[in-house]
Amino acid sequence: MLEMYSKGRFLTINQLCLSVPKKDEETVYDEVKIQSEATEKTYTNSKKEKEIVYDELKTCCERAESTHDTNALAVLLPDKEEEAMLRVYKQAAWCFGILFVSLLLGVIAVGVYVTFIPAHDVSELDRLKTNQTALLGENNNLTNINNKLISELENLREGHTNLTVEFKNLSEAFNVSESRILNLTGETQRLTNQNQELESEKRNLTEQIQNLENRWIEQNVSRAQWSINAYCTKGYYGYTCKPCQDGWLHKDSSCYAINDAWNTRKTWKEAREDCRRKNADLVLVSDESEKTFVSQKSWSSSGNDGYWIGLKAEGNKWKWVDGSNETNENWIQSKPNDNQCVISVMYSGWKSVDCSANQRYICEKKALSV
Repeated sequence: MLEMYSKGRFLTINQLCLSVPKKDEETVYDEVKIQSEATEKTYTNSKKEKEIVYDELKTCCERAESTHDTNALAVLLPDKEEEAMLRVYKQAAWCFGILFVSLLLGVIAVGVYVTFIPAHDVSELDRLKTNQTALLGENNNLTNINNKLISELENLREGHTNLTVEFKNLSEAFNVSESRILNLTGETQRLTNQNQELESEKRNLTEQIQNLENRWIEQNVSRAQWSINAYCTKGYYGYTCKPCQDGWLHKDSSCYAINDAWNTRKTWKEAREDCRRKNADLVLVSDESEKTFVSQKSWSSSGNDGYWIGLKAEGNKWKWVDGSNETNENWIQSKPNDNQCVISVMYSGWKSVDCSANQRYICEKKALSV
């Protein structure tokens, strides 16, 4: 309880209110109002407490002002009124105590707001930061997973491209193989047909060979009989045989037919065909002795008139009728030109003349061994 004493007397509540100028009362009111508005702007949660303080202060002042007119003359009252004044003063003390307590509660509320709310905000901020960190970590994981999936997608696309190329190559290879199979099938069919034809031809040739063998046997028998008749004469004591037939000249292991009749002149080809009909061929000279013998038997020949022998120009080479080459350049010095054949001239060696010329010729065959 607050007490005030002036000149040995207690002041009543009306005196206390009157002793305070109205201007000072308005100042106090303004200060409280300003403080309340500032507090209201800064701390919204303590608004209710400030309004309570303001209402109590306003009630106290209004009550003091209402008693101002009725108690204006009580300033000079005697001491008997001290008890009433004390009661009024107690009421004023209660007003100021309530005002003080209200202000204290407002300050405490503001302090609680200042300390509690930011702590809550910090906790919320920490929680948000934690959530943000977790979300960033999850985002990084998702980014890594996305990058991995993109890489796998690229690998799959590359693999798909490779498989597409490989499939195309295999398709082309398959088409080529299929075409080859068709070709091989056709070739197989053709070869089968050809094989059948060859088998048929083989049978025909076998029959022909058999026929030829039979004919050869018959011819051998006939030839043997002909040889006996041609080379042998029957005498009192049997057959007497000679190495060569009548009209053929014998030398070493060969028999020679000199075809020198003027009316039997032939080309080189015709002369060879006639020799073959006699089981012989145009003479093939194998050594110098035989060459001299042929030259000596080239009767009545001179210049480009001589006897065909079995030598002819083929492929810029001199070839014998058996296919062998003439390598002795001293025997014939003429260059081998196409359609050139060789004649033997008595004591003049060999000469190259046109194969189509009509000449006499000499045939040769093996002598009969007796």
